[in-house]
Amino acid sequence: MKVILDTNALMVPEQFGVDIFSELERLGYVQWLVPSSVIGELRSLARNADRGRDRIAARVALELAGRCVVIGENIPDADLAIEKLAHATDAAVFTNDKPLKKRLFSSGITVIYLRQGRYLEATKKEY
Repeated sequence: MKVILDTNALMVPEQFGVDIFSELERLGYVQWLVPSSVIGELRSLARNADRGRDRIAARVALELAGRCVVIGENIPDADLAIEKLAHATDAAVFTNDKPLKKRLFSSGITVIYLRQGRYLEATKKEY
């Protein structure tokens, strides 16, 4: 199964110490996709984040993105790119962004998120 990783999802390993790839495999997701706009966000954070921790997490996330397939046109709005790509590829989305999660749930897209700061959980809701 395929999963699209959001900017904050790729930062989870550095921020929370969770091996997201092992967790995604545990859930059955073995194809990892990253929209090119997420790569752009990570590059910007790696250069300009206010906190040093966020800059470090963004740099680590860029390295981790190398394990994924970068896909899609560079749409400036990463959330919109993620939503479009999820519909086009029938993929789940790994994000901790609450507004994005709500939009994805209302579209019937499976959302994977960090639970209790220790593991990933997948949920599909219809609002």
